[in-house]
Amino acid sequence: MNFQQLRSVRETVRCGFNLTEVAQVLHTSQPGVSRQIRELEDELGVEIFVRAGKRLTGLTPPGEVVLPIVERLLVEADNLRRAGADYASQDRGTLTIAATHSQARYALPPAVRDFCAAHPEVVLHMHQGSPQQVAQLLLSGEADIGVATEALASYEGLLALPCYRWTHSVVVPRGHVLVDEADRGEPLTLQRLAAFPLITYETGYTGRSHIDEAFDRHELKPNVVLAAMDADVIKTYVELGMGVGLVASIAYDDQRDTALRAIDARHLFATNMTRLALRRGAYLRSYVYEFIRCFAPPLTRELIAQAMNEGEGSRFEI
Repeated sequence: MNFQQLRSVRETVRCGFNLTEVAQVLHTSQPGVSRQIRELEDELGVEIFVRAGKRLTGLTPPGEVVLPIVERLLVEADNLRRAGADYASQDRGTLTIAATHSQARYALPPAVRDFCAAHPEVVLHMHQGSPQQVAQLLLSGEADIGVATEALASYEGLLALPCYRWTHSVVVPRGHVLVDEADRGEPLTLQRLAAFPLITYETGYTGRSHIDEAFDRHELKPNVVLAAMDADVIKTYVELGMGVGLVASIAYDDQRDTALRAIDARHLFATNMTRLALRRGAYLRSYVYEFIRCFAPPLTRELIAQAMNEGEGSRFEI
């Protein structure tokens, strides 16, 4: 039994049983992948994959049992390399962060600045994507840390720790009728918002679920004329007069967004939670804990270790 056999099994499942893709990922040949799989099956005495001719189409019942073990073995092999690198290179290496655009643009910059100043020999990579893409990058081991508002807590293979709570704001051009009403002390309502074309986040991004839930509870159908992945796009189209924007409050800066006004909407929509996620069972190098400290000081090394030991299914709230 060898690690190349284990990698062949894991990547076959990840690639949807397409051995051509597996060979590309592992930088080998398709016959080589088939041979590695067959040799492992011969050693175990069971077939891991269902076959239709020469094609693999799924996992057998023994394969369903074997796959999690293969995953754990490969995670531990990666942990072994990381542990060795941690002690051999001390404060040198690579840190990969996966985050949604809103987190990368508005929440992470101070932590990135402070971390890079304190750890100049650590190369930092930032990947941006949807919450689902952030989760997959973590689960595949391509990212060390994930930061997003939605979805991360729903993956059993991830430990999703709460970082901070935030609310939404309504943004409109200066001189908009909603600004006049706010200045007169008139409270903003969902019914009033529903009377305007709205520009906000796509489904699954930056608290959009709480926006939809609020309108649904009041049996209102909002007129969303444009949905985008990030607040910068939303604000651009609000400035063009296309509609009223709904963005994360952190995304509005009155010194930068001089053409806009923000109206607090925390009373209209539920509070959101940004979470920092880690792959369960992963070995975290010392500087990973240091970055987490820069971003979310309450998440101490001791708390993270305790949370990791709680096992899958546990949830931490603040």
